[in-house]
Amino acid sequence: MSAVASQVPTREELVERAAALTPILQRNADEAERTRRIPQEDIDALRDAGLFRVTVPRRFGGYEAMVGTKMAVSEALGRSGCGSTAWVTALINICNWMGSLLPEQGQRDIWGENSDALIAGVLNPSSNVSLVGGGYRVSGRWPWASGSWHADWVLVGIIVPDESGEPVDQALAFVPVSDITIEETWFVAGMKGTGSNTIVAEDIVIPKHRTFSVPRAIQGHYATPFLADEPAYRQSFIPMLTLILGGPQIGLGQAALDFVLEKSARRGITYTKFERQADSTGFQLEVAQAALLLDSGRLHMRRAGEDIEAAAMAGGPLDYPTRARVRADTSFGIARIRESIDRLLSAHGASSFADVSPLQRIWRDSSTAGRHAVVDPAVNLEVFGKALVGVPYEQNITPLI
Repeated sequence: MSAVASQVPTREELVERAAALTPILQRNADEAERTRRIPQEDIDALRDAGLFRVTVPRRFGGYEAMVGTKMAVSEALGRSGCGSTAWVTALINICNWMGSLLPEQGQRDIWGENSDALIAGVLNPSSNVSLVGGGYRVSGRWPWASGSWHADWVLVGIIVPDESGEPVDQALAFVPVSDITIEETWFVAGMKGTGSNTIVAEDIVIPKHRTFSVPRAIQGHYATPFLADEPAYRQSFIPMLTLILGGPQIGLGQAALDFVLEKSARRGITYTKFERQADSTGFQLEVAQAALLLDSGRLHMRRAGEDIEAAAMAGGPLDYPTRARVRADTSFGIARIRESIDRLLSAHGASSFADVSPLQRIWRDSSTAGRHAVVDPAVNLEVFGKALVGVPYEQNITPLI
């Protein structure tokens, strides 16, 4: 176990570690885009700082942090302006959190001999599954596995059949990377460096102790036997998986605001008498609106995180209406941050789109990540609206609440 992992740092210490990596992440941001993966220097620095241990159980040298800490770390990394690195760290940490919901033997398989093991994955089921003694025989393809290049394990969604082949459950299954291949399919406009490629499995066997039921997890019934002593693993399933997508966005929004304000003391406004943008009332109004939009997004997601933590500390999952609101809080908050970044690009001027400007990458990364299916504003508003008017969970438009 490394010196970093020998003690559990505070949230403030973890955020300081993340912020200290800003020079490295900024220096390597272009390489991440060019190679479509996070540079190894970044991965090594994140590992050395313990930032992949945020959600790993303390029993395996992790920090067992609650969602607010995880969000704060993602925000600090996003503030570097490298959305890809912030995103991959966030997604690996949430996949590590899901690994911590497995039965004890499943957890030991992952971290028993390698406390630095990293997990990437895809929840959406896409596979052929049959029963085999003690587990499942699986083949399939799972696209968009962020951080796949850097993972030691992957999680994949499977449909669980009964003896006759009829589907009876949906599960997450955890697989060592030696059992799968990665197909390069991630060619996109933003979040280029996330390596969100396709996991491919052909006729592999997954033991049952490396799986857990998704419907049961949604209702707060986890396979881990350590719930009484580990409130981090009582946090509500879908709210956690949704909210963590907002941490990098908050950081990107703050990075954009910081950059525009810093440059405004030295940039003029072309075709006007203003030698400094900062002296223009119009500019001041734009950045004020942008700052408030950013704060609105941050505050919505902070409320969601506080609700998740409070319920977990009290011993149970969030109720259905609050789970629905967390989905809406997240998508509403991310939409506000995207609006904030749009305003900042306009305030800064057309040079925002120059290749040398970090703003164009921030804009592309935020715009791409902000359209993840689980944070679709229209879908999440409908989910929340149905809960508000009393539509039962079973009749809502998705079970992922």
